[in-house]
Amino acid sequence: MTDTDRPLAKGSKKLLNAWAFYDWANSVYNLVISSTVFPIFYGALTLVKDENGKTLDDTVRFLGADFNNDTLISYVTAAAFLVVSFLSPFLSGIADYVGNKKVFMKFFCYLGAISCIGLFWFNLEHLWFGLLCYFTALIGFWSSLVFYNSYLPDIAFPEQQDAISAKGYSLGYIGSVLLLLICLAMILKFDTFGFEDESTPTRLSFVLTGLWWIGFSQYTYHHLPKGNKKQTFTKNVLFNGFRELKQIWKKIKTNIPLKRYLVAFFVYSMAVQTIMLIATYFGIEELDWGETNSTTGLIVSILLIQIVAILGAYITSKCSARFGNINTLIALNFIWIGICIFAYTIVTPMEFYFTAAFVGLVMGGIQSLSRSTYSKLLPENALDTTSYFSFYDVSEKIGIVIGMLSYGYVAQVTGSIRYSIIFLGLFFLIGMLLLLRVKKVEIKDALG
Repeated sequence: MTDTDRPLAKGSKKLLNAWAFYDWANSVYNLVISSTVFPIFYGALTLVKDENGKTLDDTVRFLGADFNNDTLISYVTAAAFLVVSFLSPFLSGIADYVGNKKVFMKFFCYLGAISCIGLFWFNLEHLWFGLLCYFTALIGFWSSLVFYNSYLPDIAFPEQQDAISAKGYSLGYIGSVLLLLICLAMILKFDTFGFEDESTPTRLSFVLTGLWWIGFSQYTYHHLPKGNKKQTFTKNVLFNGFRELKQIWKKIKTNIPLKRYLVAFFVYSMAVQTIMLIATYFGIEELDWGETNSTTGLIVSILLIQIVAILGAYITSKCSARFGNINTLIALNFIWIGICIFAYTIVTPMEFYFTAAFVGLVMGGIQSLSRSTYSKLLPENALDTTSYFSFYDVSEKIGIVIGMLSYGYVAQVTGSIRYSIIFLGLFFLIGMLLLLRVKKVEIKDALG
């Protein structure tokens, strides 16, 4: 065996960087598909507006029934997250038992990336195909993260986890912003690139997203270990993931700090992920863009979020080292409450940009710190890390389903997305109160 064939040692700089680089590869999905280009494209395709930009009709015909365009995409999104929630235990249990988590991570990466490429053919005539690609892209992205996140305690020591987790998110923001700038240049300067209108370069953005995701992930796959166990697969392990989740829950119940933290995370994560998913749709329907090009304005606001999020993840990492993870998370939830209250009042693009800056500041921080805090609270030398993180991810995904359904229900009952944002603010308030119940735990780095 040559030096290049030997597995990299836990904690080595090259291994940590290879792990973090997957954020660079996959975050383009989150930015291009979840947050900017696709939502804008979907809105343009499904909304009928007058010459002043006022919405005349937002009804979409799908499978013989009429849907509000926001309701339809919310249902598809919630359904995909529900599938991920039930799929993860099957896969993580098998991966932990057989020790081939990298194989599963690759499969869902390729499924998501190829589905992104399939969005090139999204149109109203074959809406089912476009929504299917959106559906499977979401499943591919989030399922691959189950295995990606589970590598964190395998490749990094506890004192390294906050920093490398933050580095991963920072790399993701930088990489996704870079690709979005390329897509934005093609869309806004379509004539310079030889296109007749914005449609083709917009669709090509989906293709570039898939190719970027597949291409850059190869560096990560080259260095990550296969897994942490080597046992033979049998049919008896098919439901091993659910059995392991049951065992994980029994272990969590005896670990009071971990249990209380997971409940708090479940609550506030509902709001974080839902806001990230619906922010662009809010901007499309609720703001008065006036003479400003709404496409440009929305992409600029999302770019602002990504750029500020790099700083936010760094600041949060430093704050957690000084004040403790739990105290920092409480402060982040408090800021989120203020953002929700202010978002209810905004009507102008400038107010939207201002809100976007604060969202970026706390978005990267709360995601990064939530992941590393959970990792630190896991039992030392735990071998079933994929199952632990599957429990974490299942909690997050079920939270997203509840968050999306709550958002849709409140919007339907009140007739305004603004009330949905206020309602989501309650999740942050409850999450903050639950974090106060988490006992202080010393695990080399104080969690606070």
